Amino acid sequence: MKLDRYLVSAIILFAGLTPMLSFAQANYPNRPIRLIIPFTPGGVTDTSGRFIAEQLSLKLGQQVIADNKPGASGNIGSQMVAAAEPDGYTLLLGYAGTLSINPLLNEKTPFDSVKDFAPIGKIGDAILILVANNNFQGKTLADVIALSKKDPNGLSYGTSGSGGTPHIAGELLKQRTGANLVHVPYKGGGQALLDLLGGNIPLVYTAVAGANQYVSSGRIKAIAVSSAKRSPSMPDVPTFIEGGVKDFVIDDWVGLLAPAKTPKPIIDKLNQALNEILNSSEGKARLFVMGITPSPGTPEKFGEQIKADLVRFSPIVKTALSKSE
Repeated sequence: MKLDRYLVSAIILFAGLTPMLSFAQANYPNRPIRLIIPFTPGGVTDTSGRFIAEQLSLKLGQQVIADNKPGASGNIGSQMVAAAEPDGYTLLLGYAGTLSINPLLNEKTPFDSVKDFAPIGKIGDAILILVANNNFQGKTLADVIALSKKDPNGLSYGTSGSGGTPHIAGELLKQRTGANLVHVPYKGGGQALLDLLGGNIPLVYTAVAGANQYVSSGRIKAIAVSSAKRSPSMPDVPTFIEGGVKDFVIDDWVGLLAPAKTPKPIIDKLNQALNEILNSSEGKARLFVMGITPSPGTPEKFGEQIKADLVRFSPIVKTALSKSE
C-alpha cells in the first residue's frame, strides 16, 4: 500500500508539472537568450553569429546576446553549451572544425558532437580558398603542386589553426596529389593573411570572406576555391575540381545547436525563425558579403550532416596523424 501511495503521488506530481512545462515551452522565450560563439571576435564565424543573434532577437521578441568564449579550437565554448540546461536559453554557434574534426583529432574532446547537442539548423557554408603572396612564382593549382614537389622542404601553407577545416583541406590536397605541403597553424585566419601579405609565408588556406578584399585589390593571388561551384563573390577563381583534383569539395559550415534534450517545440521554433532569416533578402545579402551560402533546412538534416562529416573526415585525419608521428 505504501508503494501505491508513492506511485499515486508521483503521477499527481507529473500531471501537475506537465501543464507547467507545456506553458513554459509555448511562451518561449520569455527572457534573453545567450548565443555562445566559441571563437574570438572578428572572424567569419563571429560576424555570422552576431548577425544571426541580431536577427533572432527581432524574430523572437527577446534579446539574443552573442557571447564569445574562445579557446581550444572552439572546444571550451562548445563544452559550456553541452553542459548547459536544455531550456533553449543557451545556444551554440557550431562550426565544422569544432564538431566534425576536433573529435577525430583528440579522443579527449570534452563533448560528443552527436549525443551532447540538439541541432537547430545549419546557417550555411563558408567557401574556402587557397591564396598565395605576390612573390610566389605559381599562378595555378598545378603550379602549386609542381613547385611543392620540387622543393625538398616543401611549401608552407598557413591556416587559422590545427584541426580546422582549412587544415584538413590542405591535408586532403596532399593525400590526393602528393603535394609536398607543410602546415603552419596560426591563432586565426587574419594573422595568417597578414603574414601572407608580408611575404612571410607562400600560401594560406582560409575563408573567401577574409581573403576577398586582398584578392580584389591585387595584394595577393587567388589559386582555387574548394567548393563544388565557383564562389559568387569571386567568379573568376576556379575550383579545385577545375584544377584537376576530382571530387575535392570542402566547405566550412556554421550552424545553430542547443544542449541535448532541449524540448522539440523550442527547437522547432528556433529552426523556423532561423529559416525565415536565411530565406529573407537581407539574410541572403548579409551572408553573401561574408562569403556564406545560406542553407535553410530541418534540424534533422543538419544533424545528419554532422554525422556524415565525422565519417567523411575520419580517414583524412587518420592518415594525416599517422604521417606526423
